[in-house]
Amino acid sequence: MVRLAAPRLIALSLAGMAWFGGGGAGAVGLPSTPARPVTDSFFGQAVADPYRWLEDWSDPAVKRWSADQNAYTRVYLDAVPQRAAIKARLESLITAAPSRYSEVRAAGGRLFARHTDPRLQQPQVVMVDDAMTTAPSRDLSVRVVIDPNRIDPRGLTAVDWFVPSPDGRLVAASLSVGGSENGSVHVFDTASGAEVGDVIPRVQYPTGGGDLAWAADGKGFWYTRYPGEERAEADRHFYMQVYWHPLGGDPRNDTYVLGRDFPRIAEVELDNRGGTAPLVISVANGDGGEFEHFLLPQTAGPTGVPQRLTRFTDQVAAVAPGPDGAVYLISRLNAPAGRLLRLAPGQTDLARAKVLVPEGKAALLSDRGSHSLAVTENRLYLRRIEGGPISVVMVAPATGQPLGPLSLPPVSANHELVPLGGGRVLYDVTTYLRAPVYTVFDERRQSMDETKLSATGGLDFSDAEVVRDSATSADGTKVPVTIIIPKSARKDGKAPTLLTGYGGFGISLTPGQLAAEQRLWLDAGGIYAIANLRGGAEFGEAWHDAGRLTGKQHVFDDFAAVARLLVQRGYTDADHLGLIGGSNGGLLMGATLTQHPDLARAVVGNVGIYDMVRTELDPNGAFNITEYGTVRDPAQFRAIYAYSPYHHVTNGARYPAVLLATGENDGRVNPMHSRKMVARLQAANAAGLPILLRTTANAGHGHGSSLAERVALSTDIYGFLFDQLAMTLPPTLAK
Repeated sequence: MVRLAAPRLIALSLAGMAWFGGGGAGAVGLPSTPARPVTDSFFGQAVADPYRWLEDWSDPAVKRWSADQNAYTRVYLDAVPQRAAIKARLESLITAAPSRYSEVRAAGGRLFARHTDPRLQQPQVVMVDDAMTTAPSRDLSVRVVIDPNRIDPRGLTAVDWFVPSPDGRLVAASLSVGGSENGSVHVFDTASGAEVGDVIPRVQYPTGGGDLAWAADGKGFWYTRYPGEERAEADRHFYMQVYWHPLGGDPRNDTYVLGRDFPRIAEVELDNRGGTAPLVISVANGDGGEFEHFLLPQTAGPTGVPQRLTRFTDQVAAVAPGPDGAVYLISRLNAPAGRLLRLAPGQTDLARAKVLVPEGKAALLSDRGSHSLAVTENRLYLRRIEGGPISVVMVAPATGQPLGPLSLPPVSANHELVPLGGGRVLYDVTTYLRAPVYTVFDERRQSMDETKLSATGGLDFSDAEVVRDSATSADGTKVPVTIIIPKSARKDGKAPTLLTGYGGFGISLTPGQLAAEQRLWLDAGGIYAIANLRGGAEFGEAWHDAGRLTGKQHVFDDFAAVARLLVQRGYTDADHLGLIGGSNGGLLMGATLTQHPDLARAVVGNVGIYDMVRTELDPNGAFNITEYGTVRDPAQFRAIYAYSPYHHVTNGARYPAVLLATGENDGRVNPMHSRKMVARLQAANAAGLPILLRTTANAGHGHGSSLAERVALSTDIYGFLFDQLAMTLPPTLAK
């Protein structure tokens, strides 16, 4: 294919054409990266690893190399012609965005939410009077309960998650520093915002997360706990258990409740619907979508013995207690799109469960980390997904009789369902082109009232349209894609286009308002596209299963098919196409650029996984085994090695421009992946385009990053893409 000329940056007097010339270790300014080959053998297959030495972050030589790479990267990024304009525009867009509420919880007649003020380094936790949210004549009065910006003026402390007590008097929250997601629980008084009680350590970590549920009387809570000195250092981010903490007690004396028999890679969630129902303990067997559940009735007391409700083999994905004591379950057993079951009050024998809603064409959502089902006295709310957009339907809790849908616009999604009591349910509606709207549905009046939690003003996307299309993958599977097209986009088949995807862990890419970065992209006439790949759950568990373990190659085939569709439809060409993805989406970037080096001009991988042969040696990589597989299994090893990006970089190949970003505190994906992948690409690339590594000291996987770090990272990413795709901001915005 014909490439664009090398980036405009090379016309500057940095180091002349030689600065990017040669595509390897001989290029001027490129840090020296000696190869020190190590060879492993798996089932007779020799696996070479020339940069194993870059894994050891305790080695001063590795830190010097990383610093040199950062300096090399800064020479390029700081000289991007429009860098200052891009940063100024991003800052303007971010600060112009409206304040947003999310993760809403109801307790004690009040609402608690994460409040994101675009001017602050970190989101706050706030309390809102429920009655004020729909009162037309009253202003919304918001009380800040937890303000990380006051706790840590550096902006490095973040709230991982929070849970209010049933009476709304207290809020427990996990706090972590530097994007580490290594959190301890702190308890705050909602009236004063003061911290009360003891700090409970080892509750949250990136490997298995963490959670907490209050007792009905608010005098204590159950929480997840990682091991301390009772286990070897290598096991301290595994073996989660559930403990009980009475308020005012010494955390060292907290009572064990459950977990000694959990898998090493258990991920535990706790749910008792704000103290109004039995405690449901959900246990994931790593990240692959296998769950078991336990039930602790209120009559058993806080330190009673929980009853087993389901096993991994039962394929129950979600359990929700109802207000009448019944238990509702989403089952995938012989129903990959999911069906809804009901266990009568007091019943724990799954064989006696009644099928309320059979499997349908649209899949029942069972998102981890949020309530999949909302249950009131008279209605049960189910979220359905089909290809990406989400709908919400209502059924009678006892019979499953259909009671109609909630009102959502086309190509939209719902992410939160919050019963408020009295037959009222708060729900959000998100689309690509407008900020989230929060509405209260009143079952008795059959009314829908928008609340003052809805974001207003801010980013305007009225100049764009949303197009849904589908590509045909290598095996004939239809793969959905959403394309956001600005009116200013070129119509000559050369519009700069940015394609993203994820494709893993049953995580679906659903509609949600585009951010400041996408507004910037559209401002410059760019087209933005989102691919709904296998490995997600856009069509249920069968869609997820088709993109995991030995089926992972389907994900990369799907993404390549969508990229080609954008060219076939006349939106762009390979010289104006950029690809971007993070985490598992970073793996997608690595596999795509090594399998199809001529597919796009520029690739950005953020906190990505690239050496698939060694990823399971890290703590979080062990949790990923049920999704990716293990090199200890012959068939799974062959599948993993066949696509592992690091092992398929070819000497002399002409690779696109690449920017890989990572954070030193990343507990989910070891930064060594980015280091090794950049070293291998720099040594092999013959295209003369930049291969860059960006490592941040005060960030991790992205969760909890400060506003300043988020702006800096976005400026670098979009400066890189603008330069590579020859994009410019309109003169009115490039000030």
